[in-house]
Amino acid sequence: MYPENLRYSQSHEWVRAEDDLATVGITDFAAEELGDIVNIELPEVGTMLTAGQAFGSIDSVKAASELIAPVSGEVVEVNEDLETTPELVNQEPFGSGWMIIIKMEDPSEVDSLMTSDEYEHFIEAE
Repeated sequence: MYPENLRYSQSHEWVRAEDDLATVGITDFAAEELGDIVNIELPEVGTMLTAGQAFGSIDSVKAASELIAPVSGEVVEVNEDLETTPELVNQEPFGSGWMIIIKMEDPSEVDSLMTSDEYEHFIEAE
């Protein structure tokens, strides 16, 4: 159900790691829980992030929620399409609904995140 080439955090962010770059978004589980997304606040390019700290926020018709960095590093790209079409996160959370790309300080941080199977078990237990 969840792409096997991604890793997942307990706060429902996903990471697609390629060398030292990590593309980050939220899972379809998180998007469904939030409902229709109406606004997303993302950091500027050049922002330094620490794993476990908030990097932005997401507002929906149901709730507001912080976005938590799954890995540490520098934001090198932000999905600017989300400024005008935040609903992309609901429509394609693992595709065009990605949020940021981080140049990781330590790519091995990804190893501490859940695999797709582990994430599935995690949300079933929630």
